Amino acid sequence: MAMTKLFPTEAARWDAVANRDPTADDAFWYSVATTGVYCRPSCAARLALRKNVAFHLSCAAAEAAGFRPCKRCRPNEASLAARQADAVAAACRRIDAALAAGEPVPGLEALARPSGLSPFHFHRVFRAIAGVTPRAFAAARRAGRVRAGLAAGASVTAALYDAGFNASSRFYAATPDMLGMTPSAYRDGGRAQRIRFAIGECSLGSILVAATEQGVCAIQFGDDPAALLADLQSRFPKAELLGGDAAFETMVAQVVGLVEAPHATQRALPLDLRGTAFQQRVWQALRAIPPGGTATYTEIAARIGAPRAIRAVASACAANPAAVAIPCHRVVRRDGDLAGYRWGIERKRALLARESAA
Repeated sequence: MAMTKLFPTEAARWDAVANRDPTADDAFWYSVATTGVYCRPSCAARLALRKNVAFHLSCAAAEAAGFRPCKRCRPNEASLAARQADAVAAACRRIDAALAAGEPVPGLEALARPSGLSPFHFHRVFRAIAGVTPRAFAAARRAGRVRAGLAAGASVTAALYDAGFNASSRFYAATPDMLGMTPSAYRDGGRAQRIRFAIGECSLGSILVAATEQGVCAIQFGDDPAALLADLQSRFPKAELLGGDAAFETMVAQVVGLVEAPHATQRALPLDLRGTAFQQRVWQALRAIPPGGTATYTEIAARIGAPRAIRAVASACAANPAAVAIPCHRVVRRDGDLAGYRWGIERKRALLARESAA
């Protein structure tokens, strides 16, 4: 395997070995003359003297030079990260299979056993890779099955058992967080759900604000008011859409304030946002970024305890239903690039410039 551009010299490779840099794994391997073994750069074995170390382009090259693979880091097998990812993927498949069969979801000990890791260690690995705990993953998948079943017109009872609930009491206790409304109302496209909304204008174009009795469920920017309303109607085709009363107009004014005067003291908006457990954690972390500040996707992933879930963080930002209330515009790439924004990169640039200037 060719050397990566990150490790073009022996000095760079030695630094990677000395720091046990996992990003150097599979870029090169090193051997130790005094032990007769070769290792990955991230190997946790005691650091050898530099004079006894040589570098190799592949495992085959190291073995051709007379070295045998280290039993600790197993350099001739899949990397530790790859093995852990495979173990987490296998656990996710077991959870899905149990839900599909209507069986109880395997416990943590059963999920960890095939990986050879302790339940505690497996729990940490699963959360680092998947972004949520095994229990939260199972709950999210179960919620997805409930939503899919009800949206397809299945009876509440059928959706209950298809999602793996073995008791109706557990199902009805969980539905407020899963659906934001009763199962029957969700199945009927939001029938009997009252959603107040208003469409106005702000410095960034048209803005739609919608709220249930629990709180704001949507804040959307756009160039066409009719398109904004059509999008809301498509999400809840049978909900009762109402114009705003005086209390709602106050809420709309507060939302516009988040756009026009982001540094002004604002009372926290009540929110009614439906998302997976992971999305909720990301959105909560976004709300902690102050006006004028930014964070990278990598930093957000670290803050929620899922440092490897960078792409999942980006996806959660893209799924944000409430612009400015959940300030996903404050998330940028590591190089400072603004990346994408659901409501247009120019709006993101304008929001950040306004917050920075203030």
